Amino acid sequence: MRAAGLLEQCIPARDASDAEIERVHAPRYLELVERETEAATSARYLSTGDTVIDASSLRAARRAAGGALAAVETSAAGGEAVFALVRPPGHHAEPAQGMGFCLFNNVAIAARAYQAMRAADEPRVLIADFDYHHGNGTEAVAGEGVSYFSTHAYPAYPGTGSRSYRRGADLVVNVPLPVGGVATETFIALWEELLPQVARVVRPHMLIVSAGFDYVAGDSVGDLGVGVEAATPLAAAIRRVAAEYCNGAVAYVLEGGYDLDALTRSIASIADVSDAAQSPAPLADPKAIPSDLRESMRELLRIPQGSP
Repeated sequence: MRAAGLLEQCIPARDASDAEIERVHAPRYLELVERETEAATSARYLSTGDTVIDASSLRAARRAAGGALAAVETSAAGGEAVFALVRPPGHHAEPAQGMGFCLFNNVAIAARAYQAMRAADEPRVLIADFDYHHGNGTEAVAGEGVSYFSTHAYPAYPGTGSRSYRRGADLVVNVPLPVGGVATETFIALWEELLPQVARVVRPHMLIVSAGFDYVAGDSVGDLGVGVEAATPLAAAIRRVAAEYCNGAVAYVLEGGYDLDALTRSIASIADVSDAAQSPAPLADPKAIPSDLRESMRELLRIPQGSP
């Protein structure tokens, strides 16, 4: 990425504080992570789930959450796209449980921090997640002004995300896809069609993206069979929503993606779309979306049959 000139404008990350983490995670869980990482003289599993830790893991997780915080703060202040290039990922981490490579839920921590910054305005946040895997931890946090929209393979790990529903005034929109994959055009059409529909209902002040690139064909941990070129129209759809509702503000936070070439090319595509004079028009044919999925989304969002 540095060789491609993608890291010329860098924002320093910082460590997330206990107070920032505890807007999402239970204090006893943070204490557990502190205790078990300090005692980890070699690599071992966190006692709450399938996440390997060592003595450096808490430091890395604090910095990853802090990178997401810095991205949201900068994006909100400047009305621009910012990408938090962080690891470990976070969207599987639930309030009292780490799992799936994740210790702290980076996007949820950033969403609650944004709400705290603008508490007087009762801000609404939409978290959009295109990782191969469902963000069970983010869904667990949704509500109280935070909505969640996810496409993911089902019933792949973690086996959640089979239904959509309203949580108070907020939405949880899950789009389960076949584990065997979907056509690239179908994946693009889903995002071009459904993200604006979700945003029309939520009307978010801030858009945060769980950017997991393990949906790309050939990924060793995911693989939905989707071409790496999908990142460009996905970023364009996200940019259009951010421009309409969020004054251009969108913070991408890295989740999965384990092929370095696909990861780099995808992030480069997002940077190109973000820097372009205008966002490309939608590319995919809406008819590529299966009819049963379209009908279920209409019902959830209460969109009339004749709506585009």
